[in-house]
Amino acid sequence: MSKTKVHRLGDLQLKIMKVLWDRSEATVADVHQSLAGERDLAYTTVATMLRKMEARGLVRHRVDGRSFVYRPAVGSDAVTRGMSDHLLDRLFEGNLADMVSHLLNAR
Repeated sequence: MSKTKVHRLGDLQLKIMKVLWDRSEATVADVHQSLAGERDLAYTTVATMLRKMEARGLVRHRVDGRSFVYRPAVGSDAVTRGMSDHLLDRLFEGNLADMVSHLLNAR
């Protein structure tokens, strides 16, 4: 695997990143509202997760009045590549042919 930073995200982190990639930037309230239909999350949970994601270098923020406006610090390609490489290494011991074969047979 390359020496690029591997970004492994949990389900909620990935959903938050997808909101930010789609919108380019969003407040905590925007993200919370975007996720409200699929998960019953507290506003504070989203705010806490965004702070943790910023500490990991996944997002950045700027202040707009009393709100923090978050934007992605990493692109979707980098996350997809990192998570795919991790999956390849962990489950298929780096054997791409085995992974592709598994994916084709699973569908």
